[in-house]
Amino acid sequence: MTFEDFLDMMSVFSDAAPQAVKAEYAFRIYDFDGDEFIGEKDIVELIQRLIGGQKFAKGEEDIKELVGCVFEEADLDDDKKLSYAEFEHILSRAPDFMNTFRIRV
Repeated sequence: MTFEDFLDMMSVFSDAAPQAVKAEYAFRIYDFDGDEFIGEKDIVELIQRLIGGQKFAKGEEDIKELVGCVFEEADLDDDKKLSYAEFEHILSRAPDFMNTFRIRV
């Protein structure tokens, strides 16, 4: 990673960065397998990272249920993966996104 790449990455977390730029960067962060969709494996990976590698308190079935809830809420075309457009749509319903996707120095 070059210094310019680093600056580009950090500028996304600026208060001045537009929501579209933040959304695109967040989508790429959550697309762990790089297939340009956020699928079931990506969401499971996200959950596991959020809980710090610990076992989910109630087991794998609860993780599957949580993934199902995410798709029920956000997967508009019922293909069991989130496109960038679906991701943008769900962010438009999350007013705190712009305030939380930032780094203050």
